[in-house]
Amino acid sequence: MSDKPGPLRSFLQAITGNGISLGGAALTTAAAVLFVCLFLIESLGFEGGPYLGILSFVVMPALFVAGLLLIPVGIIRQRRRERRAAERGEAPPHLPVIDLNIGRTRSLLLVFFAATVINIVILAVATYKSVEVMDSTSFCGAACHSVMSPEYTTYQRSPHARVACVNCHIGPGAGWFVKSKLSGSWQLISVNLKLYPRPIPTPVHSLRPARETCEQCHWPTKFVGDRLKVITHFQDDEPNTEVKTVLLLRVGGMQGSASHGIHWHVDPGVRIRYRADDKRQTIGEVELTRPDGSVHLFKAKPAEGAAPEAKPQDWRQMDCIDCHNRPSHVYRMPAGEIDGSMAEGRIDKTLPFIRREGMKALEADYASHDDARQKIPAAIKAFYAKSYPAAEAKRVDAAAAELAAIYCGNVFPSMAIKWGSYPNHLGHMDSPGCFRCHDGEHTDDKGETIANDCETCHSVLAMEEPNPEILKTLKP
Repeated sequence: MSDKPGPLRSFLQAITGNGISLGGAALTTAAAVLFVCLFLIESLGFEGGPYLGILSFVVMPALFVAGLLLIPVGIIRQRRRERRAAERGEAPPHLPVIDLNIGRTRSLLLVFFAATVINIVILAVATYKSVEVMDSTSFCGAACHSVMSPEYTTYQRSPHARVACVNCHIGPGAGWFVKSKLSGSWQLISVNLKLYPRPIPTPVHSLRPARETCEQCHWPTKFVGDRLKVITHFQDDEPNTEVKTVLLLRVGGMQGSASHGIHWHVDPGVRIRYRADDKRQTIGEVELTRPDGSVHLFKAKPAEGAAPEAKPQDWRQMDCIDCHNRPSHVYRMPAGEIDGSMAEGRIDKTLPFIRREGMKALEADYASHDDARQKIPAAIKAFYAKSYPAAEAKRVDAAAAELAAIYCGNVFPSMAIKWGSYPNHLGHMDSPGCFRCHDGEHTDDKGETIANDCETCHSVLAMEEPNPEILKTLKP
């Protein structure tokens, strides 16, 4: 009866004959077992948040691979030791001889092959799941609380709340996927070492062009036409007088061979380029190429006393993001927020002076969200306790809670984000927006000026009216 060890025993002797291989085998085995367990937990529907995904499909696979690498390192190191010992006459060399005519060798190779297949399957599943986790909305928004909490909060109540982050920030194709992961590596370092600025500067100059992302769903040849917009506003008097502004927005788009309205800017036959400051707030030059091929260069009049620009900025071709610069991460202003909450009934508009007092509370400074959640309700309750003690406590409490929620959804003291830190260029009420170009100050060498006529983009059907006649006409 042969006393030679079998293939499995030989394999085990090879990986347990030294501390490094033994440690690698133990690490690989533990990582594999934990990975399988965590994978089964997730498959059963357990929601553990982004950190469970990171642990399951990023950390565990990394430990698994590290363990696999340690096994051959230990074996090679052990073989070198044995060879050196043989050279000193201490023991004969033990060099591997692979002879497939020997049954034991074939069995050993089969064991090795089977283990390799299992390892490849584990690594393939882990790699797939790690990419899936890193591309998930929860990973993008919740893994880095201190930095991404403001963006994740505003994203969740945006028009794109059900669109995954990667669909806009990466888009289709492998090229931008690789770029995003390389960029994410530095972001990981900056978050851990707290090297990021507060607030995060915008715009993101490395953002993928909108034609490759936004136009996967929205395209300029789609005719949209005109849209009615009703803006409800409440005044700061005691009854919170409700007034409405009614606009007919000329959204426009392609119709036949021509386009019109606001979306004329992205007509496939029109090219608009501009040069601006880093924040794209001040636009100095605009170059328009019309469908007939004619080119017009409009330059803004230099401000009095302004120093000449030391270094001109690069030309940028206008796309969706130049107007829709906050398509998902929308930071609203206090007036619009409180008007919306009152119109939708989250704040009782029958509470005397609630709009005025709400604006005072929202525009005050607070050290943190916790500070705001305490002081805003306290201020509102104190006002009604003193001035209107008969006001129903339940309605006052609900209004106070909503005001605190408005503040915490738009202002983030930990990231130095205040009201207006991130202006929205869609329109021109809370920021220059359209007037960055349509200000009547950009003129070409022939004296032609970029139009700033209100009727170009919309018709005003009613302005700050308590009960607009147009709404009576349109009411079914």
